[in-house]
Amino acid sequence: MITTIQEVTQLLEQLAPLSYQENYDNAGLQTGNAKEEVRGVLVTLDCTEDVVEEAIEKGCNLIVAHHPVIFKGLKSLTGRTYVERTIIKAIQHNIAIYASHTNLDSVLNGVNTKIANKLGLQNQKILVSKPQTLMQLVAFVPIPETEKVLAALHSAGAGNIGEYSNCSFQVQGTGRFKPSDKANPTIGESGKPEEVQEHRIEVVFPAYLQNKIMAALKEAHPYEEVAHYLYSLENRNQEVGIGMIGELSEELSKDDFLNYLKYRMQLEGVRYTETDSIGIKKVAVCGGAGSFLIKDALRQGADAFVTGDVKYHEFFDSEGKILIADIGHYESEVFTKEIFYDTITENFTNFAVYLSEVNTNPIRYTY
Repeated sequence: MITTIQEVTQLLEQLAPLSYQENYDNAGLQTGNAKEEVRGVLVTLDCTEDVVEEAIEKGCNLIVAHHPVIFKGLKSLTGRTYVERTIIKAIQHNIAIYASHTNLDSVLNGVNTKIANKLGLQNQKILVSKPQTLMQLVAFVPIPETEKVLAALHSAGAGNIGEYSNCSFQVQGTGRFKPSDKANPTIGESGKPEEVQEHRIEVVFPAYLQNKIMAALKEAHPYEEVAHYLYSLENRNQEVGIGMIGELSEELSKDDFLNYLKYRMQLEGVRYTETDSIGIKKVAVCGGAGSFLIKDALRQGADAFVTGDVKYHEFFDSEGKILIADIGHYESEVFTKEIFYDTITENFTNFAVYLSEVNTNPIRYTY
């Protein structure tokens, strides 16, 4: 039994669909042939020359990274930059590179859930959920076939709302139609008006599943022509968005929280602001550069906000009301490797998966 690179990337895209990436991003397969057999996988935060060399040494022909190595457009491959040298080395050794970036930032069980879990946060929820990621399907089904059609739609991924599955709405009415001479009606006769007792069924689903949902509808529905409507929804998707917020099991003082943060995230140091808050209980997090969420963390009543890459003037946005803890970009996301490792090893057993041992953090500290 062999596993192709495409099968691995499809699994990762079930966790973090590419449609959830930001418009400036470049997630997905960056080098390599998706049809090739996987001989080994190396998971990493960044893909650098050293990481490609590590993949070669470990016999891996697929690198799964969080940050895309090709982020801006490439006009040449001459080895002038580390990006070009990395790509050249990967191609020379037939190594595929795949990135799951802002799409993995935007889903439950992604980057920010990993941070929240590392900190032991309870009652977790997405800090800022996204609109325009949900759709609604309305279809008309003869009553005896309703359960069959709904079962097919649910199996394809429709009707999941938070902790509830198989969600739908239906109302009974009368459908009217007249088949043409060229029609092949399931009910009625060509050229004659027909009335059928039908259910109007409604289900909500993630927009990226549209093709799968429509295929399931047409496969299960008895009619030659399926009457239906599709709507894009403005509803915020509680399972898609940026950042996470939750609560510590007990309130900590500022100093105790900072020490706890350093221990749980394995940090050398933290840049932070003072706060008027007596204790830290409610904590918001965002992997990478998350300073754009400071005001959202404040609105949600967070006592502390943990992120990276905070600029000098952005620290003033705390206004003494929240502790901003900048733990570093690399430090906030390095455990993302564990998401890739766990997801792949839980689903495939016929090749080796390795956590990269290369420290790709370009920043060093001295004290």
